[in-house]
Amino acid sequence: MSKLAQDIILKPIITEASMENQAYKKYTFKVAKDANKIEIAKAVEELFDVKVAKVNTLSVRGKLRRQGRYEGYTASWKKAIVTLTEDSKTIEFFDGMM
Repeated sequence: MSKLAQDIILKPIITEASMENQAYKKYTFKVAKDANKIEIAKAVEELFDVKVAKVNTLSVRGKLRRQGRYEGYTASWKKAIVTLTEDSKTIEFFDGMM
């Protein structure tokens, strides 16, 4: 059963570091934990109508958080850094951020 592109790409990650990578056509997204690089590349191409050169993924561990005497961990998640090809257009969503 194939997943929808919206189920793979959950949300963009907007940080200072991810904004600086846009100059190199690298965009950062929070993705589904069970998604692989091929699925992520296809989902980005489908959603934003761009050409993907490569995908780097990393799993982010949950951090320890405290609320008074209670403590627990935030949810772990997966991050994908998507590099577009040289001739590909940019992703318009991020253009207004800079």
